[in-house]
Amino acid sequence: IASIVTAIRLAPVEPGMPVPEILVVAPPALQNARGTIAPKFEGAESKAQGLSKALEQVAKEYQCHFFDAGSVITTSKVDGVHLDEDQHLALGKALAKLVKDLLESRGQST
Repeated sequence: IASIVTAIRLAPVEPGMPVPEILVVAPPALQNARGTIAPKFEGAESKAQGLSKALEQVAKEYQCHFFDAGSVITTSKVDGVHLDEDQHLALGKALAKLVKDLLESRGQST
């Protein structure tokens, strides 16, 4: 994530354009994978423990905005990994509100 943030900030922009602000979004915690995808994600829930905190630290170090998706959604009750339709909707609404608030705090219209 730090490399991606750096690449974004070093990307050429048109003269006079500001470097964009960056929002790092941590995914929700994984559950034990179920169904046909289970073998592909075996052990993922334990490997991903602490990911949100690690991403939050990177965001802080690189002065980016941060959002923990796990604060508003959970992974699928069906497979434990992906998002169900209602979770996509909840995440979209939460991110839309956050981005709107960020733009308004910068004096930009939405």
